Amino acid sequence: MIYYGLQILNPEIFLFASCIICAIVSLASGSSWSTIATIGIALIGIGDVLGISHGLVAGSIISGAYFGDKMSPLSDTTNLAAAMSGTDLFIHIRYMMYTTIPTFIITLIIFFIIGLSIETSSEQNINLLLSALDTKFNINLWLFIVPLSVVILIIKKTPAIPSLLAGTLLGGIFAIIYQPQIISEISQTSLLNIETYYKAIINAMASDISINTEHELMNNLLTSSGMKGMLSTVWLVICAMSFGGAMQEGGLLKRISDPIISYAQKPGSLIATTSATCIFFNLTTSDQYLSIVVPGRMFEENYKDKGLAPENLSRTLEDSGTVTSVLIPWNTCGAAQSAVLGVATLNYLPYCFFNLISPIMTILYGYLQIKIKKSN
Repeated sequence: MIYYGLQILNPEIFLFASCIICAIVSLASGSSWSTIATIGIALIGIGDVLGISHGLVAGSIISGAYFGDKMSPLSDTTNLAAAMSGTDLFIHIRYMMYTTIPTFIITLIIFFIIGLSIETSSEQNINLLLSALDTKFNINLWLFIVPLSVVILIIKKTPAIPSLLAGTLLGGIFAIIYQPQIISEISQTSLLNIETYYKAIINAMASDISINTEHELMNNLLTSSGMKGMLSTVWLVICAMSFGGAMQEGGLLKRISDPIISYAQKPGSLIATTSATCIFFNLTTSDQYLSIVVPGRMFEENYKDKGLAPENLSRTLEDSGTVTSVLIPWNTCGAAQSAVLGVATLNYLPYCFFNLISPIMTILYGYLQIKIKKSN
């Protein structure tokens, strides 16, 4: 994907195109995580070769992925937000379009303008990298079967573990067929047999590996730590879920949030308070789902009392809870995406324009009374 992407994607529109590509894949699959872990990794590699900042590229990837995640009927957070507010899923999605599409258009315009102004690597450097890849690997279009199979499984709503397992095993098989020289390098032996294949594939999955080429930048792209590199993120996810659950069941979250609700007297202030509460729970519970579930329960009756339709609540939950989770380093989303992309959360945060603008847009609509539907 890096090899062909370098030849197809124009550096000036790379950020713009990356955002759109990730939005389409995420919309079809309903998963920002899967999009970032597949297409996102390839785009980070292409951006690195072009000499574009990791933070900028990650920002465009995450912005597109979270737009698609929000608008997809297959998304777990989209279904959760609709369920917590008691509104129909497709009514919720249609109502989100009023804030989400303008936010995404603004995001694309920003990335397009940035793309025209940044300096990228020269064509000569890109050709050197292409040559390094072509020399080291057997590259052909048949290899696209591996990532495409994972995307198809995700679109068909196959559970995550079987989908990832299928992609991993298929990747190992294609490596054996098309990249025997890489198998030899990873296993550190010239003898190719079942034991060698097994050792190389397990090492690639689980531990540190490095594939050396004639270009230093490409060597950095071809260095990985496998599952070993994700262990710290897994521990953080487990701790965050345990902490968030204890806070919720102990009534501590309600005790903290009750004084906040008392300030929500008008529709605009109610929406702003809901948005702030979602962000607050993303910061304190470190879990995306709790930032939707808890505020959804807390504010449901308030929206009814103010005569507001439930889709106002579901839209605010998504505009504030879903998209801001990835901006927080200790949140499960922020930690996972940072580990997958290899970019620190605070490095990509300033460039996640879609995620930053979304809560501002929903609060603005609330105070200006734009598309604030009343209950029947």
